[in-house]
Amino acid sequence: MTEVQELAKFVEKATLRDLSPEALEQLKIRVLDTLGVAVGALDAEPIVAIRGLLEDLGGTEQSTLIGGGKTTPERAAFFNSALSRYLDFMDAYLAKGETNHPSDNFGAVLASAESVDAGGAELLTAFAVAYQVHSRLSDVAPVRALGFDHTTQGAFAAAAAAAKAMGLPAEQIANAVAMAGTANVALRVTRTGNLSNWKGLAYPHVSKEGTWSALLASRGITGPEEVFEGNKGFKDLAGHYELDWSKENLERVTRSIIKKYNAEIHSQSALDAALKLRAEHGIDPSKIASIALTTFDVAYSIIGGGEEGDKQTVRTKEEADHSLPWMLAVALLDGELNPPQYAPERIVADDVQSLMKKVTITPDQALSDRFPDEMPAVVTVTLDDGTSYTREESAYDGFFTQPLDWEGARRKFDALTTPFTDSALRDEIAGIVHDLENHRVSELTAALAKVSTTRDAVTATV
Repeated sequence: MTEVQELAKFVEKATLRDLSPEALEQLKIRVLDTLGVAVGALDAEPIVAIRGLLEDLGGTEQSTLIGGGKTTPERAAFFNSALSRYLDFMDAYLAKGETNHPSDNFGAVLASAESVDAGGAELLTAFAVAYQVHSRLSDVAPVRALGFDHTTQGAFAAAAAAAKAMGLPAEQIANAVAMAGTANVALRVTRTGNLSNWKGLAYPHVSKEGTWSALLASRGITGPEEVFEGNKGFKDLAGHYELDWSKENLERVTRSIIKKYNAEIHSQSALDAALKLRAEHGIDPSKIASIALTTFDVAYSIIGGGEEGDKQTVRTKEEADHSLPWMLAVALLDGELNPPQYAPERIVADDVQSLMKKVTITPDQALSDRFPDEMPAVVTVTLDDGTSYTREESAYDGFFTQPLDWEGARRKFDALTTPFTDSALRDEIAGIVHDLENHRVSELTAALAKVSTTRDAVTATV
């Protein structure tokens, strides 16, 4: 067999019984977390624009849009993935040379599963497959240093998961993965320099293409059978690696991490340290003379002003949530970093823009050596009178060494969805998710269709 055929055999054989109880619980927590951050983005300007486009385009009503309406599976995959990605509040997986967000695949899984009237067990299995494929390819074949985006490995995962959710046989799974993986090699410029809306839409595009590739494969369309090992294949891009799919399991979800703060993943421990300093010492932000952060090289490179561009020019939401100086400044000023901090007027406010200029960030090799098993960050805040406070954090609640439990996930879900739902609907969605293997996917999507697309509309009508 070719390598894509071996991958497809692994995907075809996967069942929910392959997950340990811990992995299954963590997978359900990630379903709830993904839905929460998706609902929380329903009134974001790009999301409203995309919904309007989909309404104009129409399409056979096979798969549900969160917030109501139906369209074709690949368009629903794009929209729902855009929702879960837009706030940049989703989960992540840390590999030494790559970081990805496996929950980005949920839009493809949900739309694909609903299109064939699948059960919740099939949806969960496909979602677990997405975590395993996306994470393991990132472990062995990172491409960021080569100038390519992490959505590149994601294309293989999205197609594998969509095909699994549709119940396709191994031959068609292989063709879906081959087509999506060949056609979606993405440039890292997506996340460097001045950031555009595409930062949050690059993976939704992959979800769409993975779903579309599965649909094509279901009709007998074939893809390059040596997409990995062939002449000019993926291994010619990423370098040689060994990955035996016959020895893989579905446990990688337990190594993924959930965000505590609405910020790029590598900032989480630094923000935790800064906010703990603020609370413990009653720091008055107006009296801060300087903020010094020493951290691991990946955080510095991506969001600290390193190889992926200056992070002192912040004008938009996309730039703000990828600027460590801005995020540290607003967190110390407001005592939190959640969706309200990304209001356009808050992003460019004088106090935030001024304080972020006082932030210096330095990479440290000893800290870098501890990544990705830890996310070490040392924050020192110095006041105008010379007083300094220092704190180091290497993990946080939601990191894989301190996994979020269902109650914690529910608190985050409620906080994000309350403006768009009433308590009964929140209970309904969460109840279905926690017992998803005993429900049809259509039950979950029916509940998601009842979510309001207008903030506080539910409260206003009660």
